Formats: sequence, structure tokens, C-alpha cells
Amino acid sequence: MAGLGINKKPVPRPPRVLAVANQKGGVGKTTTAINLATAMVAVDMKVLIIDLDPQGNASTGLGIPRIGRELDSYAVISGTASMAEATLESSVPGLSIIPSSAHLSGAEIELVTIDKREYRLCHPMERHLEGAGAEYDYILIDCPPSLGLLTLNAFVAADAVLVPLQCEFYALEGLSMLLKTVERVRRAFNPDLEIQGVVLTMFDRRNNLSEQVAADVREHLGDKVYETVIPRNVRVSESPSHGLPVLIYDMCCAGAQAYIHLAGEVIKRERSLAA
Repeated sequence: MAGLGINKKPVPRPPRVLAVANQKGGVGKTTTAINLATAMVAVDMKVLIIDLDPQGNASTGLGIPRIGRELDSYAVISGTASMAEATLESSVPGLSIIPSSAHLSGAEIELVTIDKREYRLCHPMERHLEGAGAEYDYILIDCPPSLGLLTLNAFVAADAVLVPLQCEFYALEGLSMLLKTVERVRRAFNPDLEIQGVVLTMFDRRNNLSEQVAADVREHLGDKVYETVIPRNVRVSESPSHGLPVLIYDMCCAGAQAYIHLAGEVIKRERSLAA
């Protein structure tokens, strides 16, 4: 992968925490989190995924059985387990995950009455990064498809937000709402939060609408939009049912190659910010 512009990690630095978020479901958010993480570990990085979606798709997509999720992200935000205790190793070397389970589905309601509810992930994260979490290069938070309290917790804990955006008609309308939420979080809770980038997903070159949406998004956001686009690809859709990232299920398919290129862009952008 060095030929694609991704080289091994440079001098160690504190882990970067990226929230992968979009309030609209079905845009490739979890698929992006899993495969971006897999591409990163392929170049000798260590990555932790936090599955903060009650549906638990990131956990399933990495082959974590539901029966093996006794300690999960709900245990972390409820304070009954540390992040280290809830972390599981996936089948991908170098890629760990804090899984999600059905327990997380009631968290939005429970958080309403809790003091400092916006920091229920941030505080465990800070403690984790002082200990075992310091060994990671990146922590990716797979957010639920909403802008509720779980996503708010992810934004407060994160350094930046990575937005997968489906190439469809209402894309810009939903993106505008997300950007406003990020700005509110920046003003109220996390002044360092930024948009790391927007990745166009489910791109179909045979469809004029995909080209039009891509052009509109680039016109509005400029270089915040990655050059890499993720195409519609049947192998990407099949891989979760096998509990594997598409980079392992079929590395040669168009979807897998796109995620490798995306990882290269993300890492280069991160290094330019750190320079």
C-alpha cells in the first residue's frame, strides 16, 4: 500500500479520535468506519473502533458474536466498565473494538437525567488515553444515525468528524444540519472539534444524479471533500454477512481499493494538520 501513498506511521503522537457520523441511515457510515480502520492497520497502525450505534452493525461486521458482548459501549458510558475492560480484539490484527449491544438502545432516555450527560464518553476516553489507549494511532467512533445524545457524546469526545455522504438528492440538506450541530458542539462543549472531511459514498458513475450531487457538495465545501469516492459495489454489501471488512473479503474489488485510497487521504490530511 505504500505505492498508494500510505507509509508506515511516523513519530508516535497521541491517538486521534474521529467520529464517523451522519444523522441519515444507510449512507455507508459503519462500512466506512470498518474499512477505513482496516486500511489503517494494514500500514502498521493500531486502531480502536467504538461501536456507539445500538444496532451494533460495526460489531457484527467485524465478526463479534452478540453473545460475546457482555461488556460494551453502554457499560462504558454508564460507568460500569472502563474502555480497557470493554475492548475486544477483532480478527483483523491491530484492530480492536468496543462492541455495542441491545443495552445501548435505552441510553438516549437514561442520559437525559444524568449530570454532565454530554461527557459520559469523554471522561472514560481521557482516562483510557492516559493508559492502555495511548498505544492506538486512531480511535474511530461509529455513531448512530441520529443527532441525539449518543452522537453528542461522540462529538464531545472527538478531535474531528468524518462524514460519509450518500450521493442522493437530499444529501446537502442533511449535511447542513450536521454542520450546524458540529458548530453548536464546538461553541458549547468542544472548541477544538473540526470537520476532518466528507467522503462521497454509494457513487454510481452511470447515474447523472451522483455526478450532480458530487459537484454540488464540492462547490459548497471545497477541499473538505475527499477526492476518493466510494462506489456502489456488491462485494462491499456482501462482506458484513461474513463478519469481515471488504478489504479482507475481496481486496481486489473496486470498493476495497477505494477505501485504501481513502485511508491514504485521511492519513495525509492528519499529518498535514500535525505538521
